[in-house]
Amino acid sequence: MNVHPMHPFLARATSVAADVAAAVPAGHPLDAPTPCTDFDTRALVNHWVLYTSHGLEHRARRAELPQELIERDFTADAEWRSAYAAQLDRAVAAWAEPAAWEGDVDLGGSPVPAVGIARMLILELLLHGWDVARATGGEIEVDEELASVALEIVEENAELYRQYAGFAETVALPDDASTWDRALAASGRDPHWKA
Repeated sequence: MNVHPMHPFLARATSVAADVAAAVPAGHPLDAPTPCTDFDTRALVNHWVLYTSHGLEHRARRAELPQELIERDFTADAEWRSAYAAQLDRAVAAWAEPAAWEGDVDLGGSPVPAVGIARMLILELLLHGWDVARATGGEIEVDEELASVALEIVEENAELYRQYAGFAETVALPDDASTWDRALAASGRDPHWKA
């Protein structure tokens, strides 16, 4: 079975996200601020878990997300971290099917190539993973190769995302900034943000 060349990056991004989730302290206040000014910690974690694990699998299978999932407060389950990791594994398995990468995915009336959707979800896993880590006092480990892929995807989509307020303006960085910091900054995130 020929797995798409982006699949290993998707799998690595889910592994990074699972590690971030596992490190979120049990007692962290869910109304605490995050780098995403529209979201407190509860809203951010729920958005991240919904779209990067359940949404990731549903996109591969060309299925609608059920309303029950959209409305669920994942953080209400003490075991949400391990449930998220298990759901990430199911999503990665769904994208291991070559058919998942073919054709388009319908995003509410606008078809987007499946490869583009997978690349956007790699970004969601990593960028919102950083948001969650920063908001909860954790760390995120993104290796150089994965950081390069993230930077490439950010730069490809930044103009479009800014039109829809998905990204803020680029944050200025020193010339010797790391690849990962450059990806964060290009998405409108300040790599030095602190809660």
